Amino acid sequence: MIDILHHLDLIDLIGERHVQLRHLTEKGWNEQSDINISTSEWFILTRIFQKQPVTISGVAKQVDISRQASHKLIKQLKEKGLVEIQNMEHNKKEKSIKLTVLGLECYEKNQFLKAELESKIAEKIGLEQVKVLKEILKLDWGV
Repeated sequence: MIDILHHLDLIDLIGERHVQLRHLTEKGWNEQSDINISTSEWFILTRIFQKQPVTISGVAKQVDISRQASHKLIKQLKEKGLVEIQNMEHNKKEKSIKLTVLGLECYEKNQFLKAELESKIAEKIGLEQVKVLKEILKLDWGV
């Protein structure tokens, strides 16, 4: 894997590491939980956690996947008991979505798993390097 990374540009390097880290977090979760949650489902859960309640159409726009795919993922999350869907009070066409107690528990446990992975990365590359990387990623890149 490392040999492949040496020949990639910035965009592909970020992409490869993102895929690798998402795979590790999904695998770590699925090894310790009876509720399997895909990377796409985690992406939606994160968006819901950040702003609750949120409309289903709002989630679809945020995750940059088709409306049909986002509805399918949200339905799967509902079947797993991780989210609840409600009619909006002032808009009959729109529905809101929020995490259930179980969804919130899963989200928080997953945050802990990601923190453990971040610690392992820091052990390997250094805490200061991780801090610098996080600060660089938070900067306004003007793109």
